[in-house]
Amino acid sequence: MSLFNMWGRRSSAPVARERLQILLAHERALIGQTDLVAVLREEILAVICRHVPVEDDKVRVTMSRGETVSTLEIDIEVPTALARPAA
Repeated sequence: MSLFNMWGRRSSAPVARERLQILLAHERALIGQTDLVAVLREEILAVICRHVPVEDDKVRVTMSRGETVSTLEIDIEVPTALARPAA
């Protein structure tokens, strides 16, 4: 490798490999997200069911990832017989 090639353009193979590694890491992060949401959903449902009888299909857990912040959203339909009237 000559001194002039040191700051020159890289060949396309290493650039393509680096881009593929970034893409694979991103895909793996998205796959791990679905597993995390499933685990969180089951654990949250178990804790809630200790205090309030709730059906499995009435609990919805979603996770969205932004550039700087991840958001976990939990939506639970509580039976009306247990809901308190507004004060």
